[in-house]
Amino acid sequence: VPDTESDPPNADLIFCDPDLLEAVVTEEVGSSALFASRFRECAARALLLPRRDPKARSPLWQQRMRSAQLLSVAAKYQEFPIVLETMRECLTDVFDLDSLLEVQRRIAARSIRVVEVETTEPSPFAKSLLFGYVGAFVYEGDVPLAEKRAAALSLDANLLAELLGKDGLKQLLDVEVIAATEADLQGLSEERKAGTAEQLFDLIRTAGPFTLSELRQRSLDTLDLPTAVEDLVLARRAVRVRIAGAEMVAVTEDVPRLRDGLGIPVPAGVAASFEETAVHPVNELVLRWARTHGPFLPSVVARRYGLGIAVVESACAALTGPGTLVSGSFMDLAADPTGDRRQYCSAQVLALIKRRTLALLRKEVEPVEPVAYARFLADWQAVGTGGRGVDALLSTIEQLAGYPMPASSVESMIFPARVADYSPAMLDQLTSTGEVYWLGDGPVGESDGWVRFYPAGMEPCPPRGEPGTPRASALLTAFSPGGAYFFENLLRFISTDDQAVEARSGDVAALWDLVWCGLVTGDTFAPVRALSAGGTLKKPRQPSARVHRSRLGHRPVRPRPAVRNASPTTVGRWSLVDRLPMDAGVAAARSRLATDIFNQLDRYGVVTRGSVLTEDSEGGFGAAYRALSALEESGQCRRGYFIDGLGAAQFALTGAVDRLRAELREPEEKSALVLSACDPANPYGAALAWPEREGHRPGRKAGALVVLVNGHLVFYVERGGRTILTFTDDVELVEPAAQALARSVRMGQLGKLTVERADGGHVFSSGAVSESLQEAGFQMTPQGLRLRPAAR
Repeated sequence: VPDTESDPPNADLIFCDPDLLEAVVTEEVGSSALFASRFRECAARALLLPRRDPKARSPLWQQRMRSAQLLSVAAKYQEFPIVLETMRECLTDVFDLDSLLEVQRRIAARSIRVVEVETTEPSPFAKSLLFGYVGAFVYEGDVPLAEKRAAALSLDANLLAELLGKDGLKQLLDVEVIAATEADLQGLSEERKAGTAEQLFDLIRTAGPFTLSELRQRSLDTLDLPTAVEDLVLARRAVRVRIAGAEMVAVTEDVPRLRDGLGIPVPAGVAASFEETAVHPVNELVLRWARTHGPFLPSVVARRYGLGIAVVESACAALTGPGTLVSGSFMDLAADPTGDRRQYCSAQVLALIKRRTLALLRKEVEPVEPVAYARFLADWQAVGTGGRGVDALLSTIEQLAGYPMPASSVESMIFPARVADYSPAMLDQLTSTGEVYWLGDGPVGESDGWVRFYPAGMEPCPPRGEPGTPRASALLTAFSPGGAYFFENLLRFISTDDQAVEARSGDVAALWDLVWCGLVTGDTFAPVRALSAGGTLKKPRQPSARVHRSRLGHRPVRPRPAVRNASPTTVGRWSLVDRLPMDAGVAAARSRLATDIFNQLDRYGVVTRGSVLTEDSEGGFGAAYRALSALEESGQCRRGYFIDGLGAAQFALTGAVDRLRAELREPEEKSALVLSACDPANPYGAALAWPEREGHRPGRKAGALVVLVNGHLVFYVERGGRTILTFTDDVELVEPAAQALARSVRMGQLGKLTVERADGGHVFSSGAVSESLQEAGFQMTPQGLRLRPAAR
């Protein structure tokens, strides 16, 4: 990284959409010093830079100057062979583009994990890159001047694809889709045929001229075609003309371009207003043909209008420059009589064909079973396979940003499942340095509540409500000057007694009222940790005020109000949550919604209606659907039917789709996971419905657990662990689930667990469940089956 006063770029610098990467590299390499130096070598090999004296070697500076002059001229021509050869050499000989694409696809699928580190000096591998980075600018002068580089290299995409041995868009576009699209544009499909004289006129105006036989193919049987055409001619709205030896019908407005472009005489009776001169008549006719057809060859248009192929090719080239037409290899077509296979297509029509082809591909893709998505989701969120250290925790929080989680499960279940060596000190480090902040989102009883985590700079969700008591409102007013305060300092702001500030239980409760409303946050997670561990919001111990003696005598100095924070649930500094005002405008709300939806895509890989509703997104599923559709149009996600039974409104990241399909086959080895029921890696009760069963229904409740085996839901453990619900009788699934549950208890994640009831009855009469739990280490007691954490 070069010396800079700002922070160095992060890993986002090397990330690129695999679908766009090849086009980006092809576009950017043309203005690079690498391209300039390679062009000089190619031009020298082609004898385009001859020496004045064959016996003497030309100076390097002279070669570079002449090469830059040649490149500034050659860059204007799409088919200049040395430019194409230079591009081929850069993309194949210098760059390993295929391997780069593969790496980017695997990063997008999260099969390759990117870890950011900062070292005092570059690694041996990076040193060679830095040397090449500096050395590349030795040839920077070979690049054309800035005003000529701004025009960029206008390469012929079709010729470049042939040089690289690729078929361009031919592999993407479906032939049947192209034919169906052209039939719609030409009015040949049943729903597009003309049924009235007005519809016939519109068809001739937008896609004509046509012969009578062609109009008959584009009209319904109920339309009296000869009469309709005759009425249009008599009304001077249409004229009969002869084009390339065929009698055709054209609208009167086309007379100037037909006369000036094709040399057609003006029919008698045409008003003088239609005798004006057309500016680019051939271009207009070619453009109309392109907008009402799929990919075409210039020879087809030339035969249609009786023009020379060179004339049509010139018009196509003129329309290709501004991007109105696109040149490439779109489908298998017979070559021109000249042997030219170059095809053209309207940019608008090509976009329509692409959309319809993608829609067809979405229909052809077989969706995966819901249990495969359950396996995928745990793998996508790196549950059980995550990294280590603070960086891994930060990555986890970035993926779970804004997701409401029970405070009691955050550090016992959710974070340890993703960070192998998790410890509370890691979270305190991130919160104290300001890299992460937390937000309350409602209480759950007296000692638990919902919390959300956000990386620094991310806009939080709106507050849940207003303070519920006058004391809480007064405490909120104390934060109005801004900044962060210790709890005892806040009490001084709202105290009416100068001598003693009593930390009443109502003050502590008022503080947590603001926390659970999402209005106040702390610089450490320790208060939430203490509350979840059994802390109290009651009146803390109040120490007496200390009397200070004056250094000049024995007269006591007036003491300051004595406040000492005796409650662990109020430690640290507290501050208002920094968020945009609610009246910040529609743009701010849309930006917040777009960020939230993109976070959900990153979190789930595949976003469904159920997952959106579980997160209680702002605006509901309707607003989320519009945001997801906008992301799809911009190419940042895909819509399809990826998971069976979850409806058609499914959106996924490209890398997630490939990885999801890799989970089609269930692994032979049984892998069990014990998760909080509210963990986003648990799809049941969110994207997936709870499996059908009689009796008590499970829910995504704070303190509850689920045990998954290869994606199958096996156990649901109620809060407290006294009741277990089972969802299968398969012993091959029940046994590993019981072993995983026992392992979590021994590791201290769950504390002491005593199972008393299973599926509505006593656990001792549960058969396979009781046997599996006892084999896993649970001991029989009068109350039920009990297991304690291992002694440490």
